[in-house]
Amino acid sequence: MLPSQPLLHTGLFALSVLQALASDTFIAAVYEHAVILPDPTDEPVSPSDALALMNKNMDVLEGAIKEAAQQGAHIIVTPEDGIYGWKFTRESIYPYLEDIPDPVVNWIPCTDPSRFGPVPVQERLSCMARNNSIYVVANIGDKKVCNSSDPSCPSDGRYQYNTDVVFDPEGKLVARYHKYNLFRSETQFNYPKEPEAVTFETPFGKFGIFTCFDILFHEPAMVLVSKMQVDTVLFPTAWMNVLPFLTAVEFHSAWAMGMRVNLLSANTHNITFAMTGNGLFTPEGPAAYHYNSGTEEGCLLVAELSARPRLSPTYPPAVNWSLYATSIKKFPGENDTFSGSVRRDIFTFSELRHKAGNYTVCQEDLCCHLIYQMSNKSENEIYVLGAFDGLHGSLIKYHWQICTLLKCKSTDLDTCGQPVETAQTKFEMFSLSGTFGTNYVFPEVLYSGVQLAPGEFEVLRDGRLKSKHSTSKPLITVTLFGRLYEKDLPHPLRTSP
Repeated sequence: MLPSQPLLHTGLFALSVLQALASDTFIAAVYEHAVILPDPTDEPVSPSDALALMNKNMDVLEGAIKEAAQQGAHIIVTPEDGIYGWKFTRESIYPYLEDIPDPVVNWIPCTDPSRFGPVPVQERLSCMARNNSIYVVANIGDKKVCNSSDPSCPSDGRYQYNTDVVFDPEGKLVARYHKYNLFRSETQFNYPKEPEAVTFETPFGKFGIFTCFDILFHEPAMVLVSKMQVDTVLFPTAWMNVLPFLTAVEFHSAWAMGMRVNLLSANTHNITFAMTGNGLFTPEGPAAYHYNSGTEEGCLLVAELSARPRLSPTYPPAVNWSLYATSIKKFPGENDTFSGSVRRDIFTFSELRHKAGNYTVCQEDLCCHLIYQMSNKSENEIYVLGAFDGLHGSLIKYHWQICTLLKCKSTDLDTCGQPVETAQTKFEMFSLSGTFGTNYVFPEVLYSGVQLAPGEFEVLRDGRLKSKHSTSKPLITVTLFGRLYEKDLPHPLRTSP
């Protein structure tokens, strides 16, 4: 006689838990989703039309979840805005929202869908997790009724939050996170009153979660890693790539290395908005990543990761990011500098006029030091060493310290700092360091075609970012990207009455 379906499911779940407990690794998946977008409108659609659109996207996500589970994945992350898209007003997004309870309620929507009113999206996500015995991470919208006794209550009587949810392999809601650092275009959502540090335990490590723009700020990102000591961060995102320092795969890989945790980054895919780039990133570099700005297709990545990277024998040591740079004097040689902009940030640049050399460039409290040797300097390519120490951003301002070796767009020095995706020049070696005022520094190496360089560089304990050998591909940029959170200005929107 065949076992009943509930018993079969329970047995499979128990087996998967035992397998995870017996291993120091786990299998993770991320899915880059080409979101099916609603027609633009400022007026709310009917709830049935909203659900029809969301079901189309969930059909695609369900296929990715099934495939990931078949490949043995224990957890899958799907993107921010992956179920209904973006470009909403506060009113027009309302039909897409559901009331998401606090996970302390101990609730499986798949088996008890009516407990908190109609929640078809949560029910379906819960069933996807339960039917495939896998943790499912998704981004949806939460609505919370408020009243006039709450002085912060919006005039329409509700809060609306950009929200991540996590369902375990039984379909139970185990985590809910309200995005704290909204991007300037997210006017359809409210800011939470306080930042949330959301974590949950699994048989394969401690997980934390936040969303997209959050990664650039102290709360909740640094709190989860430094204070809560999570092993892995779940990261739904809708990341618009910005060269030379903020393409998705480049910065997310650097963040995982700088923070020495796993980062499971799932991006939306829309080439019109320059959205692409997902990956499974570790303290040692990318386990798997994908960047494709040429097609409209989504992408599933699956890889095996260390469940508790801090206990791994390959776990990188802590770095004193300013130790080497503050111990040396400025390098001698040609150091004529000029100003150039990377978007709105005014950098101090020095042109690398020879195939090899030692350079120093300073701005404010930051001095950047470079030793390099090119292997095949292209005659029509110019590289510079640059330094930036100051506030970045227009409406929301936060403090960066950046040391960078980068290729200029053309031989015109005025183009240095403009986006570049291709290069011809390779380097025999490079060593970049800086007098950083922070230990939150993220190392980036980006090759021609927006490709990463796993295994081809290392960070020494004294703060030097060095090549291990000659670069295998032409170089776009080598960057040490620092964040001085204590110098950030107050967030103008979150702190306004």
